[in-house]
Amino acid sequence: MRLYILIASLFVCTAAAAQPAQNLILVTLDGVRWQEVFNGADSTLLFDPAYSRDTASARSQFWAGSAIERRKRLLPFLWNTIGQQGQLYGNRQQGNRMNVSNPHWFSYPGYNEILSGYADDRIKSNDKIDNPNVTVLEFLNQQPGFAGKVAVFSSWDVIEAAVNEKRSGIYASSANEPGNPVTATDSLLSDLTALYPREFGNGVRADFLTYFSARQYVKQKQPRVLFLSFDETDDLAHAGRYLDHLRMVQSIDTYLGNLWQLIQSMPQYAGKTALLITTDHGRGHTPKARWKDHGTKTPDSYQIWLAALGTGIQPAGEQKDGPLLFQSQIAATIARLLGFDFKADHPVGAAIGTSTGANR
Repeated sequence: MRLYILIASLFVCTAAAAQPAQNLILVTLDGVRWQEVFNGADSTLLFDPAYSRDTASARSQFWAGSAIERRKRLLPFLWNTIGQQGQLYGNRQQGNRMNVSNPHWFSYPGYNEILSGYADDRIKSNDKIDNPNVTVLEFLNQQPGFAGKVAVFSSWDVIEAAVNEKRSGIYASSANEPGNPVTATDSLLSDLTALYPREFGNGVRADFLTYFSARQYVKQKQPRVLFLSFDETDDLAHAGRYLDHLRMVQSIDTYLGNLWQLIQSMPQYAGKTALLITTDHGRGHTPKARWKDHGTKTPDSYQIWLAALGTGIQPAGEQKDGPLLFQSQIAATIARLLGFDFKADHPVGAAIGTSTGANR
């Protein structure tokens, strides 16, 4: 019983608890495995020159004698801040599990499930087709005080279809589309976006540009809901570049630490904001070459993880045991943290820990 009570304490935005968050930031790291999140670098990939071109540098930067040390090297913000002040889910070695519900185990189906709370089998490719489902972002954009205060910044251009920018009216800055610069900083970011090499094609913006564009928007517009979606972690993994993948994961962790520090300095956000971090899918792990892949032909790539920090979230740290959680529960959880009950024409997974049977 104690474990179920702990799960139920994750999101406590109820009438009997503190006031709900006024703002929320959702972050996705495309295709980042739970294995690295909870164990740090994988020695079988880190020390293999086929995956890490400079094994000496790889060892110096990411290796340590224990999983606890390795994961802190890889993700210092996640473990030193969220691990102490928030909660982390998905360490299967500790009996704590989180899965996707959709049967495809790749990106667009995962993003739809995160955002709509529904594993819709109509979404079964990564084609840039507008999402037929109302997402929690669209729902929130229709609520009093949130209209025009929901924004999306994504490295991958398909995300603007996943949030259905056209129908929802949500502001979405995606991939390498041109901006409308107002300040000198805006102009610099616009120039960098236009001129920086597009290593993974025109449909992908460099993650650092996505981050700094989003940070500038937060400073200028102060959105109440921000969806920040990074992509290069998955591209580097598909390319078999494990060391570069880890460096990108670490860079994004640094960006998130910087963003959290920024919002604590802003009255709009300080003490009023929840942060959720997750992934769209997992990756393979055995044999080690399967790390490059995911999808139904890659066993266990349905396995995901979740980190949570801020208003409405108890500081309970890394979770052990407990019921199985699903990606489809994230959308309703986002709404619940902000004090809403997400309803749509399609089925919606129950908010985590907020109603009987929600975690089954």
